[in-house]
Amino acid sequence: MSGETFVALCGGIGGAKLALGLDRVLPPGALTVIVNTGDDFEHLGLHVSPDIDTVIYTLAGLANPEAGWGLGGETWSFMAALERLGGPTWFRLGDGDLATHVERTRRLRNGDRLSDVTADLARALGVTARVLPMSDDPVRTVVETDEGPLPFQHYFVARACKPRVQAISFEGAAAARLAKPAAAALADRRLAGIIICPSNPYLSVDPLLAVPGLREATRASGAPVIAVTPLIGGKAVKGPTAKIMAELGLEASVRAIVRHYDGLIDGFVLDEADAELAGDIAVPVQVTNTLMRTLADRVALANATLAFCRTLAHRAAVEKRA
Repeated sequence: MSGETFVALCGGIGGAKLALGLDRVLPPGALTVIVNTGDDFEHLGLHVSPDIDTVIYTLAGLANPEAGWGLGGETWSFMAALERLGGPTWFRLGDGDLATHVERTRRLRNGDRLSDVTADLARALGVTARVLPMSDDPVRTVVETDEGPLPFQHYFVARACKPRVQAISFEGAAAARLAKPAAAALADRRLAGIIICPSNPYLSVDPLLAVPGLREATRASGAPVIAVTPLIGGKAVKGPTAKIMAELGLEASVRAIVRHYDGLIDGFVLDEADAELAGDIAVPVQVTNTLMRTLADRVALANATLAFCRTLAHRAAVEKRA
């Protein structure tokens, strides 16, 4: 359909991979990526937005291909100098990456909105998709663990996800407002699908859904809402999704993921390895390869997900006429 748009709800590495596939398939300007900012924090006096930067660097073709985050070909003179001075080095900032944080912090201190800064950074690096934070207001993910409450980056980076998770909360979410450009993207009459990328549902997607208005705008859009599985064979490709589910007393399976999104999604993209579980899922299912090792894998998954959106939209239109 000419002129159709799509929104991706996205966390970090896994979400950025699918966002890249969607960006390669869709025409310029058709994709909006609304990114989790619960991971944001202040470090060394700088405002760091890890998921936003991972998405921008990935879409710009600049991401470190091995790590999936940070810049490829990065240098580390700043960190070496900081270590000599006895400064904190647990969260590593490469020299090129540092420039992003400095510019973001400068703009924010001058009164600019995070959504405007993010859009300008993406544009400066040649990204044609719209990359937006979920909110211009601070929302911070806090992981309640057996070691006590830990800010997200202290749990994820400093402690390497080792503490046992007891609960997850999102400080500031109740007072936050959905970023205006994000709200506009979800209200676009051309919107043909909303895709929940294969990001960690509890650490990356739930902060998005905790922002008042985002869940409601998603459902009110009338567009099909599709979630792409973050698990294959009960395991995450990368990250602590399965570990967290077990520690929260949840079955580490796609069945639990679908239940987690109950009332929000209209369809679920399931990996071929879990095809036998399709009958256990209460919403329509698309079975395909979801393991994104290569760019071709990302493009293929994007095409399958977009086709699924269009199929569900057509089915809904037929049912409405009947």
